[in-house]
Amino acid sequence: MGRITIQRDGLTLVGDREEPFGEIYDMAILMHGFTSSRNTDLLKQIANNLRNENVASVRFDFNGHGESDGKFEDMTVVNEIEDGKAILDYVRTDPHVRNIFLIGHSQGGVVASMLAGLYPDIIKKVVLLAPAAQLKDDALKGSTRGATYNPDRIPANVPFGNKKLGGFYLRTAQVLPIYEIAQRYTGPASIIVGSKDEVVDPKYSKKYDEIYANSELHLIENADHSFTNEYKYQAAQLAADFVKPLF
Repeated sequence: MGRITIQRDGLTLVGDREEPFGEIYDMAILMHGFTSSRNTDLLKQIANNLRNENVASVRFDFNGHGESDGKFEDMTVVNEIEDGKAILDYVRTDPHVRNIFLIGHSQGGVVASMLAGLYPDIIKKVVLLAPAAQLKDDALKGSTRGATYNPDRIPANVPFGNKKLGGFYLRTAQVLPIYEIAQRYTGPASIIVGSKDEVVDPKYSKKYDEIYANSELHLIENADHSFTNEYKYQAAQLAADFVKPLF
């Protein structure tokens, strides 16, 4: 495993790269969720499973998260898509990489789905784990992960635990064309969600399955939003099996 840094508009994004065997290989870009980091148990397990299937991976911290530059209050889904594009550019210019896959959890799933919709000619497969498309409806209602606000008069920022949630994050969330952009990707997609997801209603995963041209939906009984404990092994194996080489 090697640490990598990538520049995006003056920000340094920090990630880890896992190498498989061989000169030519497929690579997955792994994207974490809201307030999380690249080092969740789930993403590390997925990276391990991918390596076992001889698939390379890059998992990175979005701006304002983990070790990457930026303030959390300046983070938006839109600039996370820009982060993802910077990672995609890095992977695309690697002469060893054959096929590129996107794997995203929660808000990272939304980012992965929209990035694939913007680059449907480049991305070969997509895996969404508990994709948080609910973030748009939450912003329209004025309630995001326990933070409440007037959705018609969003302030500059909203207290969010020991952080501040940016008003621009919420304003852009209200108008994100999540499914409209996502469905421009028509390649193979796998959506994985827990039946006891306490953060994002599984109906948002089911809608992805409906709008995609070529998708499969996996409902893991009793798993929560983060696929905690033994459920991370099940989710990671489903993800790795979906993108592993056919030969």
